Amino acid sequence: MPPLEPIERVQTGMRLEKRLLKVLKAVAELKDISLGDLIEGMTLHAFEGKCAFDPATVRQIADLKKVYGLTLTAEASHRLEERNIAGDER
Repeated sequence: MPPLEPIERVQTGMRLEKRLLKVLKAVAELKDISLGDLIEGMTLHAFEGKCAFDPATVRQIADLKKVYGLTLTAEASHRLEERNIAGDER
């Protein structure tokens, strides 16, 4: 195993699509890692044009997307419009 890389993490208050966040949290739980670890890993893989997940995990993610009603795909990237639903502050 390669040596650990020393890093500095910072707190962020980014906003994410609600169902996407539920799936991300479920995947992190499934892999027994933090949400931040998951996002870091996905991002580093994406920066190198690689998939962060093995085929089994991709299938599990597909199942989790069904559970949480996530129908968005990569085609929706940069085309999401946030709607402010009155009374829904979650």
